[in-house]
Amino acid sequence: MNETTITARMRKDGTVVEVLPDGSERPFPEQPMRPMTEEEIHAAALSDPDARPMTEAELRNARRVPRVKTMRRALKLTQEEFAARYHIPLGTLRDWEQGRSEPDQTAKAYLKVIAANPEAIYQALQFSPD
Repeated sequence: MNETTITARMRKDGTVVEVLPDGSERPFPEQPMRPMTEEEIHAAALSDPDARPMTEAELRNARRVPRVKTMRRALKLTQEEFAARYHIPLGTLRDWEQGRSEPDQTAKAYLKVIAANPEAIYQALQFSPD
């Protein structure tokens, strides 16, 4: 088997580039992946010890990424920016994201509203009656 190691880096804008031996970067070529059937995908996963499918027990015990972290990242905000923008204490947000605590029912409802229309919630929080 022929093995090639490629060093990659993700830029701040989210693009992934190959890092060349001299330290310069170049974009990865836009090569479409060969379409695979579900059976081919499953067989490929089984043949790779680092990518094998998880068992039911492993799935139950797997550490889940908190939804608030996924939402914050989708909005491209840091923890500090998200906390300030939506008036959530930074320590509380960090606890939620690191799994030390979970949002209560009221906070879950607020997070659902943020997810549904983040800009409207931000604008509403900017409003101050005269």
